[in-house]
Amino acid sequence: MIQLKRVYEAPSPQDGARFLVERLWPRGIRKENLPVDSWQKEAGPSDKLRKWFSHDPAKWEQFKKKYFQELDDKPETWEPIRKAARRGPVTLLYSSRDTEHNNAVALKQYLDAKGKRSKAP
Repeated sequence: MIQLKRVYEAPSPQDGARFLVERLWPRGIRKENLPVDSWQKEAGPSDKLRKWFSHDPAKWEQFKKKYFQELDDKPETWEPIRKAARRGPVTLLYSSRDTEHNNAVALKQYLDAKGKRSKAP
């Protein structure tokens, strides 16, 4: 099970393994104050894509398509998350204020789709 949470929300035992999936460290949080199992920096969108998207909901579908292409080219960046999800709950941490249009939402969709394809006969 993969769930999502803003980095500014308190951790809980239900979070399981916590992965920060942002290319940039979240503003206002000291590294020692954010409990994470891993910072999967490279699993975030490239700087070019991140800047182009700029959290514009009108670009969401295009963003996901481009982001998924980046992820297809770098399975080593998201495979640790997928492996952890096979063992138990995983929480993807993000900093965006937009809870519907951010890279963690897209990454979860991507990983969920990968999981379904790997279970197919």
